Amino acid sequence: MAKRQIPVIVLAGFLGSGKTTLLNHLLGRSGGSRIGAIVNDFGSIEIDAMNVAGQVDSMVSLGNGCLCCAVDTSELDGFLDRLARPAARIDVIVVEASGLAEPQEIIRMILASENKAIVYGGLVEVIDAAEFSGTRERHPELDRHVGIADLVVLNKTDRIGDEARESLTATLAELAPGTPVVTASYGRIDPDLLFDRKPKEERNEAIRQLSFEDLCTGDEDDHHGHLHAAYESVEFISDDPMHPRRLMEFLDSRPEGLYRIKGFVHFGVAGHRNKYAVHAVGDFLRFYPSAWARSEKRATQLVMIGSGIDARALWDRLDACRDTALPTEGEDAGHSMWGVLRYAQS
Repeated sequence: MAKRQIPVIVLAGFLGSGKTTLLNHLLGRSGGSRIGAIVNDFGSIEIDAMNVAGQVDSMVSLGNGCLCCAVDTSELDGFLDRLARPAARIDVIVVEASGLAEPQEIIRMILASENKAIVYGGLVEVIDAAEFSGTRERHPELDRHVGIADLVVLNKTDRIGDEARESLTATLAELAPGTPVVTASYGRIDPDLLFDRKPKEERNEAIRQLSFEDLCTGDEDDHHGHLHAAYESVEFISDDPMHPRRLMEFLDSRPEGLYRIKGFVHFGVAGHRNKYAVHAVGDFLRFYPSAWARSEKRATQLVMIGSGIDARALWDRLDACRDTALPTEGEDAGHSMWGVLRYAQS
């Protein structure tokens, strides 16, 4: 049975954009989930690490220099191994990149890691709304950083007016077509965008697999201040099995603004009757097959999170992926699962 993997989220952004403030906000609203952090300070005095220390469940600081300058993945792998070991009981790992780092190289190292306990959780690019235009002129490479992000956080919007915010949002949409942009002040975004927080009854208790209710709900006080207002959540449940080819067509052409997909899929195809957990963030997609529990109902249960998405259209497209007449035997059944198996993690 495939074990639940720990998502590794890259938190990037130019110097002073508010990455550490955002990370501290996540730590304060983790909902009992255990966060491990790799803080990549630039310089010999590790200010960011000092700001984070004491609030994180397990932290590694790289200190003097950029993580992206490593020759190979061995150094990062060592840090990830420490945080991903079972004894640490970490639920999510956040790599806070130096403001001068190249996020694409950090992503490459995470994807190249041979650690089976982790999975890439996406690139979050933090933008200083008040300084971005000037910074972009001095550092045009920021356009590329925004372009490869899975989620853009337009931070410090309290420092600009409505007209400037609308103009900046339009610019970001040009740099990263289809990528969700969440506005924030003081790094205050909803952690549900990035990771699944534990429900109340499980806090400080042994970790178990999240149920569908856990994926969909959180504490009432977690929504204080309407942090979730910038995005929508769509839930889909089907007792009928899903058609593999149709579902993959949906996933391969998922619409602009759809940031995360999580949950479980029931295919019901002969030889592939396992439960398939699905994890998608940005363009990244993985399936994780495992056995259904003896008393577990065979059903597809998915949650989709995005910004500016058409909730009804998404639900209708998934509804069209149902199939009560799947090929259950023979060559056609195997071929129908080919697209899914390309992304399957055993």
